[in-house]
Amino acid sequence: MIEIQDVSFGYSRKKMLYKNLTLTLETGTIYGLLGKNGAGKSTLLKNLIGLLFPAKGKINVNSFEPRRRQPSFLQTIYFIPEEVYVPSLTIKGYRNLFAPFYPSFEDEKFSQYLKELDVKDEGKLNTLSFGQQKKFIIAFALACNTKVLLLDEPTNGLDIPSKIQFRKLIASVMNEGRTIVISTHQVRDLENLIDRIIIVDNGSLLLNASLGDISEKLCFKTVSEVDDPTRVLYAEDTLKGISVVQENTEGEDSKVNLEQLFNAVTENPEMIKAIFSNTETLVK
Repeated sequence: MIEIQDVSFGYSRKKMLYKNLTLTLETGTIYGLLGKNGAGKSTLLKNLIGLLFPAKGKINVNSFEPRRRQPSFLQTIYFIPEEVYVPSLTIKGYRNLFAPFYPSFEDEKFSQYLKELDVKDEGKLNTLSFGQQKKFIIAFALACNTKVLLLDEPTNGLDIPSKIQFRKLIASVMNEGRTIVISTHQVRDLENLIDRIIIVDNGSLLLNASLGDISEKLCFKTVSEVDDPTRVLYAEDTLKGISVVQENTEGEDSKVNLEQLFNAVTENPEMIKAIFSNTETLVK
């Protein structure tokens, strides 16, 4: 379990990026972390891994305090940044150097993931394309079998077949003892993968809800005209009509559209707060 308690953080004390953020992430769950550019998604992940420290509040990751960076903590968590770095080593050399830091590393799985992601063993890693480097790091991270996996824009640089394979691999490695947090702008890449959505904006937590809660409380559909604008949280003209997100007062069954959800939450945070106020969903 990851517990973020009353955390404030800023790169400058005069301008805090987060103020009194409180959030709990459960094990056995894949979270999609969404937010605008500069909203602090990467910053939050770096606080969880202990690369950055909160100015106020506490962070607890499976009973560890990340800022202490204990070896016993680091072997249980893996962070893939948006811009990956690989040294001038071969795949075997990288594995021999870094795998010993992760007691649960599986060589057989590593080879399997490399094959499934179509990573070519062609000399030094730093000579590979960015997409190949990204897939290599993903394969290595999954083979480490850490309890917590943090991914920042993991599908950037991947082609369509690789994105599909990435989703399959993430789904295959998920279990009840693991927590996965995926931060991304490519929300369509998360469809049919994540369990809960976290949306942050302007230093605040706007939404932390399961897809089940979202589909129960909100309705996503296309209409020819909007009957009651007061119920609409977001509307978008399309070739088929007007795609709307509105409160689901009629108990309609609809598929959650992550892009439209994000726009609805960031444009109408107070309406979202009112709609979700009677559930266990955390909204600030």
